[in-house]
Amino acid sequence: MLAYRIQSKGAEAQLCNMPQPEPGPGEIRIRIKACGLNFADLLMQKGTYQDTPDAPFTQGMEVAGVVDSLGADVTHLCPGDRVAVYSGQGGLAEFGVFDAARAISLPDSMSFEDAAAIQIAYGTSHIALDHRARLQPGETLLVTGAAGGVGLTAVEIGKLMGATVIAQARGADKLEVARAAGADHLIDASEDLRERVRELGGADVVYDAIGGEVFKAAFRATNPEGRLLPIGFAGGDVPQIPANHLLVKNLTVIGFYIGGYLKFRPQIVQDSFDTLFRWHTEGRIKPHISHTLPLTEVEKGLQLLRDRTATGKVVITP
Repeated sequence: MLAYRIQSKGAEAQLCNMPQPEPGPGEIRIRIKACGLNFADLLMQKGTYQDTPDAPFTQGMEVAGVVDSLGADVTHLCPGDRVAVYSGQGGLAEFGVFDAARAISLPDSMSFEDAAAIQIAYGTSHIALDHRARLQPGETLLVTGAAGGVGLTAVEIGKLMGATVIAQARGADKLEVARAAGADHLIDASEDLRERVRELGGADVVYDAIGGEVFKAAFRATNPEGRLLPIGFAGGDVPQIPANHLLVKNLTVIGFYIGGYLKFRPQIVQDSFDTLFRWHTEGRIKPHISHTLPLTEVEKGLQLLRDRTATGKVVITP
């Protein structure tokens, strides 16, 4: 089978042929139909992601497909079942072996592409805004990088939760994508973020996927008792937060990493996925997939993330 693998530490990822894996006890093999790309895939190639597996490994963190084979002790699934798995690795291949306990059955109405696009981006935004930041109806949510993979889902979910949503992104096309997802106010990345947000009454919750100077500007535009979620650092710089400034406005900076919950409170992730899949079935959310590419063009897909030319998700379809 074809798989996109990092063969050794520091080596470049490449598409290669390898034998189909066999499922062990408690595992399933899936014929992979779709795999969502994430910024974390790029960080894994540099070895800077907090959960980079030991090489060799196949990249691809979130998958959807058809159960092909069962390992011993797997009784709740059958060959032919349509499932999604937040796996952390192994998705950029024609087949993959995964922990059966992580498999989620897909509703008939959900495509494989949507299932691969929902898990990390929507799961991150839903758990961050609901479980961690406790976003309330009527509050103002600022989302930076609002047309990206996670940012766009934060706009959509924030609006569903009853917030007024301010979306910041670069360029008219990306801002239009954020507007279509439910944003009430739009700020171009070329504008003064701090002043524009303050003109709109300030932010009660900040969902920042950019970091660096963008986070600093958002920090200064946050209302007293506001909550800030540093979700990612697509801008390259990890902001340093002055603790004394937190005191002045009684601000809270909230750490969040969805993969961590899989280790110490996996039910939080499961409950979130149940909610998100129900919302999808009800037509309340719809992943925005800007590019769908075959496995042979995975490099092109990752370059779209590097260049920040994609909006929403890029999905690979083996």
